[in-house]
Order: sequence, then C-alpha cells, then structure tokens
Amino acid sequence: MIPYSIVLVVSGLVFILAERLWPRSKQPLLRRGFWQDLFYLGFNAEIVGALVAIWITRSLPAAQILPLREVFALNGLAAQPVWLQLMLLLVTKDFLQWNVHNLMHRVPLLWQFHKTHHSTEHMDWLSNWRFHWFEIVVYQCVLYVPATLLGFSAEAAFGCAVISTVVGHFAHANLKLRLGPLKYILNSPEMHAWHHVHPDHGPQDRNFGITFVAWDWLFGTAFLPAEAPQRLGIREVVDSV
Repeated sequence: MIPYSIVLVVSGLVFILAERLWPRSKQPLLRRGFWQDLFYLGFNAEIVGALVAIWITRSLPAAQILPLREVFALNGLAAQPVWLQLMLLLVTKDFLQWNVHNLMHRVPLLWQFHKTHHSTEHMDWLSNWRFHWFEIVVYQCVLYVPATLLGFSAEAAFGCAVISTVVGHFAHANLKLRLGPLKYILNSPEMHAWHHVHPDHGPQDRNFGITFVAWDWLFGTAFLPAEAPQRLGIREVVDSV
C-alpha cells in the first residue's frame, strides 16, 4: 500500500490545478485562512490521526472483539474479495458518518466542536481538513469498530480511507462543476457548498453526506438549487485549535 501522505500530496496538487482551471468563485491560492488550514492538514491527518489510531488499537484490541465475531458469524467478510469488502465498508461507514454528522449539527455540545469546520469563509479542497481534533476520535471510531467487528481487511480499510479523503477534497473544492444524475449519489462541490452556506444566505442543516449524498435525498435533508451560495461561514467567532 502506498503511504497515506502520498495520497494527500498527489490529490492536493490535482485539486490545486483543477481549481485554477475551473473555479466556482475567484479567489487566490493563498486565500485568507490558507496557512491555518495547511496547519490543520498536517496536524489532523498526520499527527492526531496517527495518535488516535494507536489509542483505538490499544484500547479496543481485536482479541476483545474476536469472540463477538465468532458468536455472530461476522468474520466471513475476511474471505471475500477486497473490492467487495471495500464497497461494503465504504457504504456502511458512510451511513454511520452521515448520522454522526447530522448529530453534530443538532446537538449543541457536538456543534461546539464541529463549528470549527464551518468557520471557513473561502472554501477549497484544503478546507476539508479544517476541523477540531475531536472529530477524528469520533469518525475513526466509526470506521474502526465495524471494520474490526465485521472482519474487513487492512487493504479494504485503507482503500476506504483513500476514497473518503479524495471525495472529501472534491466536495470542498472551489470548482464550478455539476454531476448530472450522479448528484443523487456522490458528494460534490455544487451540493456541499450549500452545506457551508452562511445562515443569512441559505437554509441550515442540509446536505450531511460525507462521501455519498443518497442519504440526504432519501431522508429529506438534500438542498440543491441551481445557483451557488453567495456567502459561506457562520456568525460565531471560532478560535484555532
């Protein structure tokens, strides 16, 4: 498997180029908040992500999970092709994340952490990494528990992480792009920008999809007008973490 850091660098360069060619709004590469978000990228992706993975592995070892897998015959997935494991894990994890993301907007305590992500006023692919470190704890637990309990391989888990990262970069990218019928399935800049719309310029608590937006269309939280939002961000002042 290629190092995750390589995925970050390559995908970042691709989206930097794409945003220069097909921007949704005119903004410089070094826009306001760029260096702050670059710090979040390094801190959240490499430092906190690694520490949380170690913590989860040591606090919830496979040896403790294994009896449950045997009792409920949940370990059969390990024998399945990696591509099938990847698809199942991606959909399962994304649905769980959709629910967690929904709660982060509706539970005041969780919003205090999540509002860091929504504080960006100039969104691009790098904005994907502006979030409080506590969200890594939550979302990695969401990935690790089903991956371990159901017996998914390390290759499937890594592939899931790569796809989630690339789609996350794409959804936050400053791109003028519409997906046509795929808008009902895959998260995209046209839809996710409205998730970040400023309270004075559009409805709140819509488009919670992380990788897939089918959940929003199914459960009535989708919002996708023809135009792009005029302003992004929140009314609150958010301190850097």
